[in-house]
Amino acid sequence: MLVSATEMLQKARAGKYAVGQFNINNLEWTKAILLTAQELNSPVILGVSEGAGKYMTGFGTVAAMVKAMDESLGITVPVALHLDHGSYEGCYKCIKAGFTSIMFDGSHFPIDENVAKTTELVNVAHGLGLSIEAEVGSIGGEEDGVVGAGECADPNECKMIADLGVDFLAAGIGNIHGKYPENWAGLSFETLAAVNEKVGDMPLVLHGGTGIPDDMIAKAISLGVAKINVNTECQLSFQEATRAYIEAGKDQQGKGFDPRKLLAPGFEAIKAKVKEKMELFGSVNKA
Repeated sequence: MLVSATEMLQKARAGKYAVGQFNINNLEWTKAILLTAQELNSPVILGVSEGAGKYMTGFGTVAAMVKAMDESLGITVPVALHLDHGSYEGCYKCIKAGFTSIMFDGSHFPIDENVAKTTELVNVAHGLGLSIEAEVGSIGGEEDGVVGAGECADPNECKMIADLGVDFLAAGIGNIHGKYPENWAGLSFETLAAVNEKVGDMPLVLHGGTGIPDDMIAKAISLGVAKINVNTECQLSFQEATRAYIEAGKDQQGKGFDPRKLLAPGFEAIKAKVKEKMELFGSVNKA
């Protein structure tokens, strides 16, 4: 059931759990995530980066695939199709394509420009019944060419963006995309607590959810995080399962080279990883 992410994240914030955003890259990933959400009776957010959208031949293709798959699989749990780290132009492309939620990442702009562009996009998104996420501070690492040093957000700037009417807010708290290095200092809960105090009941978003220790995840949720993004862990699980299948020579047995057989272990690995994360985030049976 395709919906905006607003209600599911408000419920998560009030209920002290988080909804997972799992990025999709192709049919197998989308199917695995949707089926797992349905099996666990969990709301879910399908994240699409601009790079992944381009890889799948455009946001229109992605939206059509997700809509058709949602209907053909008989999915009844809430599902949001969300642009991840969107540019100003990318937001409009996803709105036109039929996404139910967008993220405008204006964190690399001066705060005044971030405010101006976010204000415009909030008005457009809400006029169409879509949810919108904004960002303050940067998420460390690199994703689709967007590079951040992991600067912690200014709580006062977070309040400025939250007051524009965004539905949920990503604030940099020392989190990064990709694998966390061994010398990672951990999440800045001092920053998160300050942001949480400034924005009231606004659902907060934790990007770079891969590799964060379980106790940190729990503490982040207690401080207002209601959406946690996971991508790298699914990629690693998919890669490891596919590698094991090939190294075992199963692609050389019978019709093991058939893409449906070749991709099946990775598909099952993603389902297992999504299940693990949904249980950790507390979203099971919250649909």
